[in-house]
Amino acid sequence: MLVCSSVIVLSSRILRCLSGLLAGHRRRIGSRWRRLSCGRQALFVLARLCCGGTCIRLAAGFQVGIATVYRCIREAGGLLASLAPTLEQAMHTICRKAYVIVDGTLLPVDRVAADRPYCSGMKKHHGMNVQVLTDPAGRLLWVSDALPGTVHDLTAARTRGIAAALAADGIKCWADKAYQGAGSAVRFPVRGKHLRGRHRRRNRDHAKIRSLGERAVAALKCWRVLRRLRCSTTRITAVVRAIVTLGLTS
Repeated sequence: MLVCSSVIVLSSRILRCLSGLLAGHRRRIGSRWRRLSCGRQALFVLARLCCGGTCIRLAAGFQVGIATVYRCIREAGGLLASLAPTLEQAMHTICRKAYVIVDGTLLPVDRVAADRPYCSGMKKHHGMNVQVLTDPAGRLLWVSDALPGTVHDLTAARTRGIAAALAADGIKCWADKAYQGAGSAVRFPVRGKHLRGRHRRRNRDHAKIRSLGERAVAALKCWRVLRRLRCSTTRITAVVRAIVTLGLTS
């Protein structure tokens, strides 16, 4: 078997933070000796999330078994996911902002054609829908739980309580045309094919503001594991929340 080294484009601060989190967890549960130290396990999990390596390749590179791979990923992922901010916690931060940007994205998953609930009609492939809230500077604030890809963005925003939370606090929100009808707090571009004058200028200014939210979504997908999720759909929310925690730590 041939083994080669690779580079993980992450700061050492994230590695130290995850290592300390794992060390505290092992002390709480009274864990005995393990094949991987806290630092090695943290590096292992970061390699999985950032580089998107398969479990078989990671097991060979770190010289551990497949069972150890899944156990380490679930343990660290659960710890990170528990630290991700909830919508209520994010709203405390959003209330201090001038406005917020909401956008939805589809995370591709491995599914067959028979799994219709996960197939997006717009994207033409299977995936999970997540809603993203960003501040005016394009920084990620909150990511919702994953829903099947067939769920529309407006339905997802209502299901996860985004529209109600924004309306309750009177926070201005910029969104695309898919969120039309989400409430008076949400601002979306003017619909129509042949727009002129002030409507075109309004849509152009609206697109400039909303582009920062799309930039945050692109930064989220820099974690290669989100470019094609091979895990169970019930585990995707934990993976996304773990990545949000790491993103807020960096």
